[in-house]
Amino acid sequence: MPVPHIRHATLADEEPLGRLDRVTWSALHSVGPRPRPPYEPFYTERFGPRDHLVAELDGTVVGYLRLGHPTPLVSNAHVRQILGFVVAEEARGGGVGRALLRAALDEARRQGARRITLRVLGHNTPARRLYETEGFVVEGILPEEFLLDGRYVDDVFMGRSL
Repeated sequence: MPVPHIRHATLADEEPLGRLDRVTWSALHSVGPRPRPPYEPFYTERFGPRDHLVAELDGTVVGYLRLGHPTPLVSNAHVRQILGFVVAEEARGGGVGRALLRAALDEARRQGARRITLRVLGHNTPARRLYETEGFVVEGILPEEFLLDGRYVDDVFMGRSL
């Protein structure tokens, strides 16, 4: 598989990112209901293009990562959190997710962050494995935090220093 091109999102990415979000929806990584029309805009007042890194293969958007502040508190301004992370099914296993994650680490450092955190569902083994290989460690678990498809699922908090 070719090396993905990682870049910052633009306003023109809103439609492809929204579509990617909808087609990749899964209870493996999503706690909200499956999106149904009419669809909400991908960009919101809280998260715009500046908060997203985009992965492209041959000019096609195949993934994104949303990076933001976990809280609006000044005392927490040194931390960034991964608040969304999606890779198209056909691009999985080819290094797209790893490239996005590494680009997010670089971007967080560029922004002056000292730590980066994320939350991942306990049963999402592929994502957890990726995070662990990139230096993230489990820092907390909320047991049976979500009921998804009739199963109680842990919410796992992970983090690492930058």
